[in-house]
Amino acid sequence: MKDPRDIIKRPVITEHSADLMAAKKYTFEVYPKANKTEIKDAVELIFGVKVEKVNTLNVKGKFKRMGRYGGYRPDRKKAIVQLTEDSKELEFFEA
Repeated sequence: MKDPRDIIKRPVITEHSADLMAAKKYTFEVYPKANKTEIKDAVELIFGVKVEKVNTLNVKGKFKRMGRYGGYRPDRKKAIVQLTEDSKELEFFEA
């Protein structure tokens, strides 16, 4: 098994993910070749919580231009992790 901190890259903090946090769903950017089982084990080890369900989605890089040159942003993988009801909430930033 890979190191859990190599699988979970960073939390995704957007308006939509902030709304999901009320339902104990957290969004992370993960290693593109990680599967749902590896993501679940990594979140449980890093944060000390119980994971109920993991949904993953591959996000294709957008086409961007710099003057007359064009290219694509890198592809990435996101995971939406739902915690069990008895798990504590995750704190990504202090109030």
